[in-house]
Amino acid sequence: MQSVQLALPWLIGLIGIALLFDFLNGLHDAANSIATIVSTRVLRPQYAVLWAAFFNFIAFLFFGLHVAQTLGTGIVDAAIVDPRLIFSALMGAIAWNVITWVLGIPSSSSHALIGGLVGAGIAKGGLGAVVWGGLTKTAAAIVLSPLVGFVLALLLVLAVSWIFVRQTPFAVDSTFRVLQFASASLYSLGHGGNDAQKTMGIIAVLLYSQGHLGEGFHVPLWVVLACQAAMALGTLMGGWRIVHTMGSKITRLNPMQGFCAETGGALTLFMATGLGIPVSTTHTITGAIVGVGAARRTSAVRWGVASNIVVAWVLTLPAAALIAAGTYLLTALFG
Repeated sequence: MQSVQLALPWLIGLIGIALLFDFLNGLHDAANSIATIVSTRVLRPQYAVLWAAFFNFIAFLFFGLHVAQTLGTGIVDAAIVDPRLIFSALMGAIAWNVITWVLGIPSSSSHALIGGLVGAGIAKGGLGAVVWGGLTKTAAAIVLSPLVGFVLALLLVLAVSWIFVRQTPFAVDSTFRVLQFASASLYSLGHGGNDAQKTMGIIAVLLYSQGHLGEGFHVPLWVVLACQAAMALGTLMGGWRIVHTMGSKITRLNPMQGFCAETGGALTLFMATGLGIPVSTTHTITGAIVGVGAARRTSAVRWGVASNIVVAWVLTLPAAALIAAGTYLLTALFG
């Protein structure tokens, strides 16, 4: 593999930037893990982030590294990866994350990173640099993950409503205030299992391009632990603007609905992670929240807010790709 050999301090610095992205991913996507349990007032925000961060960190104990493999070798050809490409991809993703975080828009950190990889890859190697099979699978997940989350959450609401039909509202509320601890834990596991692996894949392919992994691509244990820790730390810092959007602006939730949204979202993430598909936790939980709102009545969903979120989803891949491509071309002038 032909690649620019990077001095060790620069390699460490670039890994640091990747971990910064992972930290920002946790900060940006903390809302996905805690919005429902905060909005239903089951946990106070400061305790909810601790709860989510813990399960974010231990997620590597429950999942394989299929998503890291996809990000490392299944979006752009690993043979063209070099430090400049990785730097540009990360800049595209970080810039878009910061823009949407400031605006309080729950866009996808995952698809920002994928868009950054694609943009930097095309800037370097043209359209042939893209692994279209992996990108197509990921693009399909943009549509399918919120749809699956929507359907599962909707079915769960209907099933739970039928099972507890003879219970008083107070009894139902009390039961699901307890059960929401379990559903929030499952969702945080799914979040940590899918999202942290994306940065693992980026760091691993960087190390591979520099000859530090030997002949075969794999993800070292220290990379796994560093990425899980960075994401957990980011989650601890919260993401309160987006929590407000996800937890109350789309639809108002009670504990039963929060449980169904988190469980539907968690099941979707578990399936995607098992298949090695890098999906958006933002897309997934938004689809699930809309599903529980629609189960009550379609007017319970603030469709204007939901449509604004969809617009952000559509823009994320091309916006991050353009920023990354511009960064690559700019750095090439000084290379």
